Amino acid sequence: MAEDGTSPWLRAGQAAPGSWRAGAGQAPGAGCSRTAWQPAALPSRRCQRPSAAEQGPMDSGAERGTEAAASPAACYRELRRFPAVTRAALGSVAGGQTFLLYTECSRHDVPRHRLLRFSRHYSLQRTASGLAVSQAALSTEIHNQLLSQDSPSGQHRAMLSRCPRQGHELLEVWGSSGRSHSVDLTALGKHGEVYAEGPFACLAWSHSEARLLYVAEKSRPKPRPPSPWDVPGAARLVKEDEDEGGEQFVYHEDWGEALSTRSVPVLCVLDLASSSLSVLENIPEHLSPGQMTVVWSLWAGGTNPSAWGSEPAPTGGQGFSTWTWPVGVALTWQTRQTVTVLEVVQEPTEAFAGIYTEELPLRCWAADSRRVVLSTPQRSRTDLLLVDTEAATVTNLTAESPEGCWELLTLQWDLLVATCSAPNRPPSLVVAVLPPAGQELPLCWVPVEDAPTVPGVTWKTLTVQPPCNGQSRTAHSTQTFEALLLSPPNSMAPHPLVVCPHGGPHAVFDARWRPSMAALCQLGFAMLLVNYRGSLGFGQASITSLLSRVGEQDVADTQLAVEQALHSEPLDPHRLALLAGSHGAFIALHLLAREPKRYQACALRSPVSNLPALLGTSDIPDWRYVSLGLPYSFERVPRAEEVATMLLRSPIAQVAQVQTPVLLCVGGRDRRVSPTQALELYRVLRAKGVPARLLWYPEGGHALTGVETEADVFGNCACWFLQHVGQPWRDRMDWHST
Repeated sequence: MAEDGTSPWLRAGQAAPGSWRAGAGQAPGAGCSRTAWQPAALPSRRCQRPSAAEQGPMDSGAERGTEAAASPAACYRELRRFPAVTRAALGSVAGGQTFLLYTECSRHDVPRHRLLRFSRHYSLQRTASGLAVSQAALSTEIHNQLLSQDSPSGQHRAMLSRCPRQGHELLEVWGSSGRSHSVDLTALGKHGEVYAEGPFACLAWSHSEARLLYVAEKSRPKPRPPSPWDVPGAARLVKEDEDEGGEQFVYHEDWGEALSTRSVPVLCVLDLASSSLSVLENIPEHLSPGQMTVVWSLWAGGTNPSAWGSEPAPTGGQGFSTWTWPVGVALTWQTRQTVTVLEVVQEPTEAFAGIYTEELPLRCWAADSRRVVLSTPQRSRTDLLLVDTEAATVTNLTAESPEGCWELLTLQWDLLVATCSAPNRPPSLVVAVLPPAGQELPLCWVPVEDAPTVPGVTWKTLTVQPPCNGQSRTAHSTQTFEALLLSPPNSMAPHPLVVCPHGGPHAVFDARWRPSMAALCQLGFAMLLVNYRGSLGFGQASITSLLSRVGEQDVADTQLAVEQALHSEPLDPHRLALLAGSHGAFIALHLLAREPKRYQACALRSPVSNLPALLGTSDIPDWRYVSLGLPYSFERVPRAEEVATMLLRSPIAQVAQVQTPVLLCVGGRDRRVSPTQALELYRVLRAKGVPARLLWYPEGGHALTGVETEADVFGNCACWFLQHVGQPWRDRMDWHST
């Protein structure tokens, strides 16, 4: 911030970097020709409307989303117009009562097969009666940006972008007077590509704002241009002391699914004063940087505070870290001692079900340096929890809200910025002032961008109680679980039902906005999203109960949820379908074999069908052992009896009983579950005369993400259900056209 407390963006009459307008010029470095970007001036009064390409339902109001389309493609395209907020940052202005809120958003532009990214700016005014919100700048499309991060003072923004022509990566720093630094990282040649996605991605400022740190792939020797004496098609590596063996075909381990081009990450530090780049050496080979919200004292002579998941507390009081399982640890910076704040929750209570997150938001500390706010599953919801690290207490800030999913974007100056959504309501952007300790409830949330409720979709949470097992009455055998039921209007009942067990298996279907689920619901299908025992958000005992019981407990739970829903809800028991991916597809295939005549259609993504075949092809071979209660070590080789156990639990062993038409969707680059699993299943089904169709997406990974791929998968699944289950949407034409 400036000395007078004024944001440099508003003091200069400009928008923060990230909201740009095109101008003429060349970016420095390596002769990379591209359009230069200049800060866009803030409008003096009323903001202009975004362009048609950027406009979504948040902009156009309810008139664009109130009438559902009659076809699957049109329905999906309409619901995909709602944007998601992916990042937010706050800057303080004049006296600390006015704040500039910068957001980055994305939405699927289905007709153009692209992901549209854009920024928006808002002004927040803190008054005695609450918060006042106004939009302060244009919605502006973001081009070629990979990463961005504001400096601690808010005076600068670092941006990593890729030159569209040459593919060079440029790291730029912008301030109130424009661009102050621009470095062509590719031209320097000190490392490979910068990690811009996944757990390794980071762009961190030093506290002095003199240096930037990021993670990149370690540089490797590059092939030299071919020579006349080379064998055609062969490329050799440039080496100072080239031996006969060479390294052209040496295999390098990578990080697996979605990170197959990442082998050896290295830490890189850019000194802004000298524009010099250093790649940190001498890090042991068995250690690898990742999830780097960097604490710079690690290289400044201090001690690593082990707070990788979060920033230090505002006053340097404590750091807070969460791990994979529900446990919280706080560290006092002065003493460098860790204290357990929250114990592992074995059985959930009404007030608290545990913490299930691998990392915290970059800014999650209250101004008092003792309270932390985070998002985590709580049964079939995702709520905002406030953890008091001194009192060791937890307060659920959103438990009473009608929205089922809350996600924290940032917490600065005791201003909470979050998104909230529900199965029938796209994400809304909201802000609130965090009250003093002990007075947090109720919070007064102020909408910044409010999304409308989507018509034709209602939802509820079903609680499922497993029957008592007389032979083994244990905690896990009687623990309740839940399922979310999305339904079309009751006037159209009874509804055909699509059953969806989630993948993972240690994941959860929380009550968030899912466009594809809402679209199927608008087409007339009820959707049952099953959180079987083993799901996150229900306590550690639930998680561990599934180990050694996959293919049994999870399948029985899903079957029980279906039976209860059919008994208590207006559903058609003669029109059932299955929709699932990965481990959820594993469950679905078991259900098809157990009840061959129960389901009329099944659509699966990246299915697990043959457990022993995954031992040599999956990037997580350890899970194949642990899930069945078998010991694992990196050097072990499976024994015959272990392979037999895996095969007996595999759906492929019972595929002879399957009679239901099956649609299979797989990615050719899936490292988690080899696409050959689906190929084997497809060939067996076809040989048996079972209707089967296989969709192979050559560049797709395990999740089959991407605007065009996701739209194609949805369209094929919807048509598969309409073909084999029926076409309820045709009977709803009158409702769609009203």
